[in-house]
Amino acid sequence: MISVRYLKSIMHLTLCHCIAVFFLPGCGQAAAPSLAPVTAEPAPVSADAPLSVSGIKTPPGYTRSNTPVADFGFYLRQLKLKSNNTVFLFNGAPKANQQAQYAVLDISVGNKDLQQCADAVMRLRAEYLFVEKRFEQIRFYAGDGTWISYAAWLKGIRYKLSGNRLVHRTPVSPTHASLLQYLDIVFSYCGTATLPASLYKKPITAMQPGDILLKPGAPGHAVIVVDMAQNNKSEKIYLLAQSYMPAQDIHILKNLSGKPSGPWYALQGNNDVIQTPEWTFYKDQLYGWK
Repeated sequence: MISVRYLKSIMHLTLCHCIAVFFLPGCGQAAAPSLAPVTAEPAPVSADAPLSVSGIKTPPGYTRSNTPVADFGFYLRQLKLKSNNTVFLFNGAPKANQQAQYAVLDISVGNKDLQQCADAVMRLRAEYLFVEKRFEQIRFYAGDGTWISYAAWLKGIRYKLSGNRLVHRTPVSPTHASLLQYLDIVFSYCGTATLPASLYKKPITAMQPGDILLKPGAPGHAVIVVDMAQNNKSEKIYLLAQSYMPAQDIHILKNLSGKPSGPWYALQGNNDVIQTPEWTFYKDQLYGWK
C-alpha cells in the first residue's frame, strides 16, 4: 500500500490536504489572518466548565432549539468536552494558536496528520451514522470518482491506489475500530475539494445544527454547526467546531467579535461575512447533508 504522505503528494489536484510536491496550500493555508495572537497558552478552564456541547451556556434570553433525538443535531449536542482546554496536534504537541478554541471535544485525533478540517466534519458525520447503524449512508467521494463506502468496507472491499485510480481488495466487521480504520482511508483520499458531493447548498437563513460552512478546494476549509439557540424575537445564534492543519483536536470556536457572547455566533442573513478565528467564510458557503 502506498503511503498516505505519497498519496497526498500525487493527488494534490483533487484533495484539499495534498500539498507535498508542489506546495499547494491545503486546509487552512492562505486563509484570512487569525484575529487572535499566536500563543501556546490555552485559556484557563473554570471549575464550572461545561462537560458537553449541551452544557455550553446560552446568552441571556436565548434557549436551545428543539431537536429530535434521532437527528444529527441532537447527536452533536451530546458530544463530550475535555476538561483540558488545550488543543493538541496529532503528534502530541500543543497547537501554536491556543486562542481560537472555546472548548475541546473529547474525540481522538489519531497519530497521523490526517484528521484536518474536512476530515473532522466527515468524522462527526460518520460517527453519528455509525451510532444510528446507518452503515449504508457512511460513504464519501474521492477525487477519482470513487465513493468510499463503509458498508462495502464491511463486506471486504478495500481501497488502494493503482495508477491514480482507487481499486478494490479484501474483508472486516462493524466495530468502532473498523470505522476508524475506514476513516483513515477516507481522510487520505477525500477533503474540502470532494466534500461537496455529499452536500447541497442552502441559504444561510435556513441553517440547522449539522450544517457545514465550506470553502471547497485548495486552499479550502470547513467548519460544522454543532448547536443553535434563539430568543423570543426569533433571532438565532449558533456554535461552530473545527479541526485545522496540521491534524488537531476538534474544538468549539470562539466568536472573537464578542457578539453576542463567548462562542456563539449571530445568524444574520444580511451579513455577508462570517469571521471565525482562523478563516473567513461567506453567507453563500453554507451546505447541508444530502
